[in-house]
Amino acid sequence: MNPICVIHDATEEKCRQQIWRVLPHSIRACILEAGISLRTMQEIRIRINAPLLCVAGGTEYLLPCRSRPHIISRQELDETMEYVSQYSLYAFEQEMRQGFITIEGGHRVGLGGKVLAEAGQVRSMTHISSLNLRIAHAVAGCAEPLLPYIAEEGKVLHTLLIAPPRCGKTTVLRDLIRLVSNGNYYIKGSTVGVVDERSELGGCWQGVPQNDLGMRTDLLDCCPKAEGMLMLIRSMAPQVIAVDEIGAAEDVHAIEYAMHCGCKMLASVHGSSLEEIRKKPYLEKLVVQHRFERYVILGSEPHAGTILEVLNTEGNTLTGKRRGDSGCI
Repeated sequence: MNPICVIHDATEEKCRQQIWRVLPHSIRACILEAGISLRTMQEIRIRINAPLLCVAGGTEYLLPCRSRPHIISRQELDETMEYVSQYSLYAFEQEMRQGFITIEGGHRVGLGGKVLAEAGQVRSMTHISSLNLRIAHAVAGCAEPLLPYIAEEGKVLHTLLIAPPRCGKTTVLRDLIRLVSNGNYYIKGSTVGVVDERSELGGCWQGVPQNDLGMRTDLLDCCPKAEGMLMLIRSMAPQVIAVDEIGAAEDVHAIEYAMHCGCKMLASVHGSSLEEIRKKPYLEKLVVQHRFERYVILGSEPHAGTILEVLNTEGNTLTGKRRGDSGCI
């Protein structure tokens, strides 16, 4: 039941052009010399006076090679920031307050540096000293193996994806949104409202989602999750609401409200097991009260997005012999 997932040459070339536009020639040369394909690359780490690093297929590499790593200079980092901001940091001030800038293709550039705060609120960032270029990989079909487990009578069930970092939960959630929105054998096409607080699901660039979230999807970009869920319920009448990485008290209150309003929930959370989620403040309430009808545990072996287990609302496994079914991330 695993889907065939192929990142076609044309797609890879488009991704290459988007990434190449924001990198200095010296850094591009190191990546080319290392010979690591963008098909598997997840992150490029650029830190002043530190080696150039990348993460590909879950493995960290020194570039161009471990015996001869390239050390990043201030000039290279500043040049990268000029390309990322299109020579106008002021235009991206709002995004920078959240610690990242989204570029064409939905790729996200995380920022490290000096934070200027006022009254407990981040006002701006200066003296940028490190960047994390996270490469977006929208993999159509990677969530298809989940459909038999999370659907009932043509409707999606309240579902929570659980996974540690770099285990594919955002990628699987993104594809699940697309599948629910467009409709399929298991689920009738539904209106989906997405609150994309960190611009990772839709990957909006200049207001336009770069990732396919389906034809019945409405998106709030860079919007706080709790507030966004209430906005969608009041204005867009979603049948399904999707949010990434819940955890705060206000998130839980908004989820409960959305469920009471008849909306189905698709959400993700950091964790490695249902037992770990039970121990988290605020989230314990959702588990004890059986708010979610399905829990999906994801892992990174043999690759990110591997479905380790699907549990029902009582925490009993549904996968049986199907344990290990996976998408392709």
